[in-house]
Amino acid sequence: MKKSFKALFLTTAVTASLLGGCSGSSSSPAPGDGASYTIGIGQFAAHGSLDNCREGFLLGLAEEGIVEGQNLTVLYENSQADGGIASQIITNFASQKVDLICGIATPMAQTAYGVGKRQDIPVIFTAVTDPAAAELANADGTPVGEITGTSDKLPVTQQLQMIRTMLPDAKTIGIIYTTSEVNSLSTIEEYKAASGDYGFEIVDIGISTTADVPLAADSLLEKVDCVTNLTDNTVVASLPVILDKAARKNIPVFGSEIEQVKIGCLAAMGLDYIDLGKQTGRMAAAVLKGEKKASEMNYEVIEEAAFYGNTKVAENLGITIPEELTSSAKELFTDIDQ
Repeated sequence: MKKSFKALFLTTAVTASLLGGCSGSSSSPAPGDGASYTIGIGQFAAHGSLDNCREGFLLGLAEEGIVEGQNLTVLYENSQADGGIASQIITNFASQKVDLICGIATPMAQTAYGVGKRQDIPVIFTAVTDPAAAELANADGTPVGEITGTSDKLPVTQQLQMIRTMLPDAKTIGIIYTTSEVNSLSTIEEYKAASGDYGFEIVDIGISTTADVPLAADSLLEKVDCVTNLTDNTVVASLPVILDKAARKNIPVFGSEIEQVKIGCLAAMGLDYIDLGKQTGRMAAAVLKGEKKASEMNYEVIEEAAFYGNTKVAENLGITIPEELTSSAKELFTDIDQ
């Protein structure tokens, strides 16, 4: 599998490939014994949860007998949270006549479908919080075309209940989000609708790029008792900056999945993104084998959220994680990954 390129190098490489008219395997091979496949995996940003999605996706395919290096060729690229690069990546996949495109995260999935529907290439997405808002599915979950996949919809009410349990006196929760990410906008609305039931006020601040994160964090941390992080790709890519600034003010930051807790968030009611990826891989296998069309499968959601906590972060903040949470924790971490 190819390593991620830096933005400038990737732009040059993709452009050269397009000009060179690279060819790949023919699309939609006939199902059956001896079939081989070429797929393109486009990942929008480089961070732990999306990396886990990609790992799980390949594991899910392997569970169904489609194994990289045996009967599967994988073209992988990462756009480093750059929409322009994402478009070049997907266009390049199409020029190589891949059999299927996997779009990891909402912006990449939207780009993949925009190209895929013109080129008659099925698309499978993962780590898309709100497929309907992203116009990748209908409101009832049915496909809008030859596209389906899995959603990482956050367990908002469970997160709010967990924060209330850990911080009984807190009144305000801060959220930083990217204004162009539709999944973040819909999740913030869900937080605002539910927060009053748990005695919280949501204070949010929008950004456009990672360069905006430091100032946004400084501003937000002056107004809130704690911060909760979404699966917003641009913000997650800069999470260490937020964690560092919050730690200096002794303000807890809650995550949305396991990898964020590993690197310094206090806790999360989150999803296992490897499991999410596996689920997506199994759906992709059905499409590749010709068992189902993407347009015949509603998108799927992992319903079960688990508690993850970091006792070292709690110690640094002077907080004790309640026994009612530790006793049911899927995993507790005693160190902070650097």
